[in-house]
Amino acid sequence: MPESLRMLVYLISAFLQLFVLIYGGYYFVVSIFGWSDRQTNVKPTTNKTHTFALIVAAHNEEMVIGEMVKSLHNLDYPKEAYDIFVIADNCDDTTAKVARDAGAYVFERTNKELRGKGYALEWMFEKIFNMEKKYDSISIFDADNIVGRDYLKEMNKELNKGYEVVQGNVDSKNPFDSWVSCAYSVSFWMIARMFQNARYNLGITCQLSGTGFVVSTDLLKEMGWGATCLTEDMEFTAKLALKGKKVGWAHKALVYDEKPLSFMQSWNQRIRWMQGHSDVASRFAKKLFTKAIKDKDFSAFDCGIYLLQPLKILCLLFATIMTWVKVTGVVEIFELNKLFGDTQWWSAFAAVQMMYIPFIITYEKRMINAKLIWCYVTFWLYSLTWIPITVIGWLKKDNKEWSHTKHTRQITLEDLEKI
Repeated sequence: MPESLRMLVYLISAFLQLFVLIYGGYYFVVSIFGWSDRQTNVKPTTNKTHTFALIVAAHNEEMVIGEMVKSLHNLDYPKEAYDIFVIADNCDDTTAKVARDAGAYVFERTNKELRGKGYALEWMFEKIFNMEKKYDSISIFDADNIVGRDYLKEMNKELNKGYEVVQGNVDSKNPFDSWVSCAYSVSFWMIARMFQNARYNLGITCQLSGTGFVVSTDLLKEMGWGATCLTEDMEFTAKLALKGKKVGWAHKALVYDEKPLSFMQSWNQRIRWMQGHSDVASRFAKKLFTKAIKDKDFSAFDCGIYLLQPLKILCLLFATIMTWVKVTGVVEIFELNKLFGDTQWWSAFAAVQMMYIPFIITYEKRMINAKLIWCYVTFWLYSLTWIPITVIGWLKKDNKEWSHTKHTRQITLEDLEKI
């Protein structure tokens, strides 16, 4: 191999590996601030009882919508201070009837062209704005959720601290149903403590998670929604960051979400997520970094860093290939083996991350059992599958076709409390 080409390959490899190391180091340093509950314990500055419109987006969700509406009726919050609305979006089952029977106000939407949660929400927001009764804030949920009794009480606290947008803690309804649902659950528990709570404590914007969040009605009217891609939550977060608006975090406002059971369900869902993520990154990352530099805005910078996740994973793919080249020596005839240094730091980095998981689960006071211990292993298999998912998602980022995740079992709040 010519020396100039050898050097070029070496420099590219070194740069990409350094990028992954710095990126991971940044997230590790930020995550340290997640161990504190300092901001959570800050007292509100007012004691207003906010009024809420609770919106549940549903497409063919007859199996789960009843328990979801029931959990909202059981919230420990003044009943006159909130109303429950269900969007029966392009349904051809009994979702609307089940939701009405459970006590929700149901609005049926039929639009075969503008399909997806983002469009359904935009349609419903206009109806809320034009109602005679006015609401201080709007809260968004998915039909397969179950909401903890203190959800609105905790959200109200954060709104009284001055936040206009607050994300709740998205937990798992079915953590031990399969190795896939367990891996998802561990991932969400880590995100809650090490990602969201850390940013909340640092005073920078958190990320919306698609469900279990509230947004000020006035702010929504001012900004408009306009988030209609496959990851509408990420798109709206980026728009908020560009406006200088921070998303707060309510760690004790629990929303239980149903995780996929099978690997193929997970595969398809995460490809959709990565399509949306890549789409949002291509449209907003540059704007966020520009704002971060121009306005010295750490929230915009951190939001931009988050959008670079697909790039980080692609760099990790290249670095993994190069590590394999070094370890196996299969292309030694091309002298590529000589280009790459010691890979021990990769092993050390992975080991630190692996050790993080049980500490987080224990800190969150979750049960440590045989299933969860096994999941510490399967979680890494789940994590590795993000590499091909990212490649596929990036290549298909311009495909905006929405796909539905079917839910097939009922779980009650009482079931969750037993777990």
